[in-house]
Amino acid sequence: MSRVKRGVTKHARHKKVLLAARGFHASSHRNYKWAKEALIHAWDHAYRNRRERKGEFRRLWIIRIGAACRQLGTTYSRFIFGLKKAGIELDRKILADLAVRDFPAFEKLVALAAQNVEEGQQSAAAASPVAQSDGAQDDGTQSDETQDEPEEVEA
Repeated sequence: MSRVKRGVTKHARHKKVLLAARGFHASSHRNYKWAKEALIHAWDHAYRNRRERKGEFRRLWIIRIGAACRQLGTTYSRFIFGLKKAGIELDRKILADLAVRDFPAFEKLVALAAQNVEEGQQSAAAASPVAQSDGAQDDGTQSDETQDEPEEVEA
């Protein structure tokens, strides 16, 4: 049985790793062992940061939307609440783009959201029980305004 020499395979593998490590600092692009170690870390960071980037962009969009909302006299949370009440399902990426590139359209969305927030507050106020005028609370106790003054105890 003939013997297998691995020189060609090893050389190809080393060449592939060193090509992937081009641009790395110092021996990390010259030495196979260090280049392989550097690539393992680089790929690990790239994998993690691809996922982190999504959160960073979401934070950026929220900041942009919040800044545009404050210019129009409302807050980010009220704006998002109003959009949900209105049934408008635009994601934060689109809302941030509208706030930056098409401010008049964003103003209309803020007005619509504010209208839905007000309607929600009015309907909630109408649905809440009206307080009784004699000072009696629902649990049968008297409110602070109608209670007798406590007796002072001398020590």
